[in-house]
This record gives sequence, C-alpha cells and structure tokens, in this order.
Amino acid sequence: MHDQPPASSTPPDPSSAPSDPPGAPGTPGAAPSPDLPPPLFTWEFASDPYPAYAWLREHAPVHRTRLPSGVEAWLVTRYADARQALADPRLSKNPAHHDEPAHAKGKTGIPGERKAELMTHLLNIDPPDHTRLRRLVSKAFTPRRVAEFAPRVQELADGLIASFAGRGTADLIHEFAFPLPIYAICDLLGVPREDQDDFRDWAGMMIRHGKGPRGGVARSVKKMRGYLAELIHRKRAALPAEPVPGEDLVSGLIRASDHGEHLTENEVAAMAFILLFAGFETTVNLIGNGMYALLTHPGQRARLQESLAAGESGLLETGVEELLRYDGPVELATWRFATRTLTLGGQDIAAGDPVLVVLAAADRDPERFAHPDTLDLARRDNQHLGYGHGIHYCLGAPLARLEGQTALATLLTRLPDLRLDAEPAELRWRGGLIMRGLRTLPVGFTPAPAPAPAHPSASASPSAPAPGTTTENGPAPGR
Repeated sequence: MHDQPPASSTPPDPSSAPSDPPGAPGTPGAAPSPDLPPPLFTWEFASDPYPAYAWLREHAPVHRTRLPSGVEAWLVTRYADARQALADPRLSKNPAHHDEPAHAKGKTGIPGERKAELMTHLLNIDPPDHTRLRRLVSKAFTPRRVAEFAPRVQELADGLIASFAGRGTADLIHEFAFPLPIYAICDLLGVPREDQDDFRDWAGMMIRHGKGPRGGVARSVKKMRGYLAELIHRKRAALPAEPVPGEDLVSGLIRASDHGEHLTENEVAAMAFILLFAGFETTVNLIGNGMYALLTHPGQRARLQESLAAGESGLLETGVEELLRYDGPVELATWRFATRTLTLGGQDIAAGDPVLVVLAAADRDPERFAHPDTLDLARRDNQHLGYGHGIHYCLGAPLARLEGQTALATLLTRLPDLRLDAEPAELRWRGGLIMRGLRTLPVGFTPAPAPAPAHPSASASPSAPAPGTTTENGPAPGR
C-alpha cells in the first residue's frame, strides 16, 4: 500500500487550467444551502450529485444517512478518509457482520444472489478466503493476458460501430457501450458464442426495471445461475488433461478445483457470476460517461483527436484515468461493515454499521486534486480511487482500461464529427446507489458505410434489451 500523495500546498495557477469550463457534466444543480444537509438519492441528485458531495465533504465528511432501501449507513466523502476506509481491515466485506436482522441483509447485496447460492464471491468475503480466490482468478487479468485479448476487443468495437455507422445516428449506450463488455467478458469466461446473447439479455435485465427494480434482477440471477451450473458440468467433462494456451477462465477455475484448490461448484459459479455482473456495467458506464464528457468538453475532445491522429497514445492513457476520476462509472464503493467500533474522519462508527465510500466525492476533493471540477485529460498527478484501493482493488481494472481506451479511440477515429443529439438536461441517469451511468446517449455523425461485422456477436442486436435503471445495490468489481 502506498502512502497518500500530498495535496498541493499552494493554489495552482489558473492560467494553467484547461480551456473547457469546470463543473459536473450536464446542467449543474443548485448549490445546497450552507446550513442544511443536501437532499440525496433523488432524481435531481442522480443527474448531478457533485454539489451535494461538495457540501458533505466540507460540513459532514463522514455522514450517517438513511438510504432509499431503509438501511442506515455512513457515507465517506473526503479522499484521505476514503482511502483509509477502502484498505481498513476492520471494515469487512462479509454481510454477516451487518447488525440488521437476517431478513434485511438482502438489501445490502445483489438481489437474488443469496437464494441462488452465489454469495461466495470476492465482493462478499475477507481474507483468507478472499486471498485464495483472488489468487486463482488474477491470472486471467495479468498485463500479458489482457494484451493478448486486445485484438478481440478491437474486433468487437469495429463490428459494433459497423452496425450503425451507415445510419448517421446511434444510441451509444444501447448499441455500443453495453454490448462491447458483455461479449468481451463472455469470451474471457468461455461462454460459447451461440449462448452470448442470452447473457446479454440477462445482463440487460440487471440494469433495467423488470416488474420491479429488484424482481427482474433476481430472476436474471436465477437464470444465470442455472446456466453456469450447466456450463461448469459441460466444461469439466470436456476438459483436456493439460492446460491449453489461452484457456478460458471457467476452465481454469475447474482445473484448479480438480487439482487440490478445493473450490466448490458454488465458488466457481459465484466467481464467474460476479466477473460478468460486476465486470460489464462498470465498463458500460466508463465508455458512456467518458464519451459524454468528451462531447460536452469540445476543447479536450479536440486535443485527444489530434493526439490520436498523430499516432500518440499518451493522452489517451492519461485521458481515460481522468475520465475515471472526473465522472467515473462507480459512484459508491460496494458495502463494508464495521467489525468493531472504530473512528473514521472524526466519527465513531459502531460495530455492525454499514460504511459506503463515495468514490465520486473523494475523486473531486480539492485537498487532493487541483481544479477537481475541471476535466483535464493531461492530468498527471491522478491517483484516483475509481477502481478502489487496498486488497479489494478492482481485479478487472486492466481489462476495463483496455476496453475504455479502445472504445473511445475507435469512436473518435471512425466517427470524427460525432455530436450529442440531445440537450444535456434532457439526458437521464440511471437511479441507483453504487453505479453511475446514462440511460441513453443519442449521437449524430456523418454516415460512414462500413462492411458487416465478422460474426454475429460483434453486432448490436436490435431485439436485445437496452439498459434502463440500475438496481439500487448493484456491484462493482473488487471494491
């Protein structure tokens, strides 16, 4: 663990700030009253939570509030406190430490995971089980393995753009940002191509309303659990005696289980489930939020396009990190529970209390970041918390970065005159607690006819469900 970088000791020179105006994306909300806590978790708040988070950072940096689910939790909003909380072993990921009655525990996890026997995944466990399971799956996300996967991600991005490039309009969430990570993570797990559209359907239900915000998710979880059990049995029966190059992740977990690691079938299924469920929506939002920020900051977008045209990658790399900081895909880190009384940010937190680290607030903390409300793609001192910190740092961060960089670079290169086809105030953000993302992102551009994708899973199926409203307690990988 690295020490926290020092905050700037002197105010930065305003002349060195980027040319685009500061502020949160879209229409900024009204500044909260200096005397009253701001309203949280309303639709207006979802559109622009940053003024409310600024108030909390200044007046109540560790703030106890009642969530829409009825659960009371502490919100941590300052960078230094957030970084401490993310790595504090006294804050457990195991919901068993929650002090509410057993019937209420489902309000702090993924709907349906308990009934589907999918609780034993990285978001719900502590060392030593966390250490054991993370070690087994981490080999799928090494820099070398991710680099080997880059051509497939590029193929997916090209194919998806080809499916709408000739039309001159698109919804970048439904037709691009949503399907790309679904198909990518399916390939990584080893889901056969002919089954991947089923996964796309289930994933779509997980971030939209069904008959109710929780009911639709629970039904999709149950269907996915049944499929994963069948897939595990099929892969175990066909598993070769020795590993093959590029072996898929589910096969690798089965092999580990059969060679002394003592992974149960539930652990294998839960691991595959959480990598899919947690790994796709973060990337959907990274691409969607990131593209929206670029479309509403034309000076920054022009700098990036010039850099890409010159064949440079440096601004793309720092730019994706800045987009993660500025309006990242995960608003709050996933649930933690105090295992004993502790003090955080001057507040005493009782054993059993839930703690939610507000990544979106910490990453706009002026004590840590110069001009925190300004988008600066060239920002260098950018140790943001968008992918967490400590032992629960996001396992899939290398893959998400690859997908984000590939997606944005391909869109800006293939569709250079891309424009927002709606007023920012007209756009709607998915209401929820953990994730932050747009429902839709309508764009227009000069039509650019392109050849059809190489295979069906590289195109956006019009019949597949578009993402709508996220579940209140949706996950994020590794946090």
